[in-house]
Amino acid sequence: MSDYKYPLVMLVDDNELDNFINKKLIETEAFSQEVLVHGSAVSALEELKKRSGSGSALPRVIFLDIMMPGMDGFGFLDEFALLPESVRSHCKVVMLSTTESFKDLNRANQNPYVYKFLNKPMNKAVLDAIKL
Repeated sequence: MSDYKYPLVMLVDDNELDNFINKKLIETEAFSQEVLVHGSAVSALEELKKRSGSGSALPRVIFLDIMMPGMDGFGFLDEFALLPESVRSHCKVVMLSTTESFKDLNRANQNPYVYKFLNKPMNKAVLDAIKL
C-alpha cells in the first residue's frame, strides 16, 4: 500500500509556472504518485480519450483552470460530458480559479461533473479539502 492519497491526477492550466509549482506541491504532500500536466484543455481531453480506449489508468482528480486561451474550463466540461461514462464516473473535476465572479462559481456548482470549486493558489488546505 502506497502512502499516496491517489495514484494519478491531472493538472490542466495554461500557466506553466502554476503547473510546475502545483505538481511539486502534489508530490511533496503525497497527494498523488503521478501527475499528468497539460497546458490546454484540448490536450487534456485528447489524453483522457486515449486512456479511456487503451486501458491506461485514468486520473482520479482533474485540477482544471477556468480561464485558458482557446478552450476554457467550461468548454472542457462540455466536451468531458461527451466522454464515456467510465471516464466521467472515475474522474472528479476540481475547478481552480482566481476569479471572484459569482457567475463562474454558480456555473461551476451547477455542472454535474464539478466535484469542487476552489480558489487559487493551490496549497495544502486545497489538497486536504479533497476527499473522494
